[in-house]
Amino acid sequence: MSYKDEEVLNVIERVSKCVVNVSTVRLVHGLFYQILPVKGMGSGTIIDGEGYILTNNHVIEGAEQITVTLWNGEVLDGRIVGACSVHDMAVVKVDRKGLPYAELGDSDKLRIGQRVYAIGNPFGLAGGPTVTSGVVSALNRTIESQNILLENLIQTDAAINPGNSGGPLVDTSGYVVAINTAIIPYAHGIGFAIPINLARTCANEIMAIGFHTRPWLGIMGLNLSRGISNYYGIPVDEGVLVTRVVDGSPAQEAGIEPGDVIVAIDDVPVAKIEKLLSEIYRRKAGEKVQITIYRRGVRYTLTVLLAKSP
Repeated sequence: MSYKDEEVLNVIERVSKCVVNVSTVRLVHGLFYQILPVKGMGSGTIIDGEGYILTNNHVIEGAEQITVTLWNGEVLDGRIVGACSVHDMAVVKVDRKGLPYAELGDSDKLRIGQRVYAIGNPFGLAGGPTVTSGVVSALNRTIESQNILLENLIQTDAAINPGNSGGPLVDTSGYVVAINTAIIPYAHGIGFAIPINLARTCANEIMAIGFHTRPWLGIMGLNLSRGISNYYGIPVDEGVLVTRVVDGSPAQEAGIEPGDVIVAIDDVPVAKIEKLLSEIYRRKAGEKVQITIYRRGVRYTLTVLLAKSP
């Protein structure tokens, strides 16, 4: 074994101690109006020494009881601090301080082909968490599943089964770059993960106030194409053509109108509506952004004060 391989294995061993099993009990109504307990499971990532654990919302949603099993087999009671259903993230807390916690990286620096490891603790079994290896296959994926639209996902060929949902996707240095999600039922041979920069934003707000406030622009639009540009005489081929502006929205207050074409936000190019949404969701309600538009062939920059989603 080379020194480099041993170093990576040491990193994985260290991070694995920060990965927990999250077991839940939900109460559901069966036939003849009986109330039946249904068990569920997933994984979680300890993100600080105060006992805060990051996991997927679909792992803990509707849970009446939560138990957390540490890497060494110790079982603790957990409670839900808050959740962000839009991004499928949630925070659980255990009453234990001094736990080992994972270091969070920067998902904006990820590159296609980069080696990553998916770690999970699906059963809380002796021997600790499981590890699968792969690469970053694609970035900025948008997936719709189970009445939820997940944007800006990381795609990997590292195996992510349902029990690994909520565990970390880490790089070779041991930094958590994403949180694995197994909410996609048809994902055979591929896995998806929520970028840690987005997950961290959700977690920080949940830990501070108990819930995540989603910022809101207040437009409807469609992706610009060359055909649409030629038909309407629009001087750009990429951007978001605004088709409707919601009354009383931040967009209306800033002066955005139907027919405008949004091409950038804070100088970040916006080629498609998915990119516009991901840039909006990276920010907070109450934050000002500069939105660049084309209106009747003239380029303008408008200041928009984002608000909480109604």
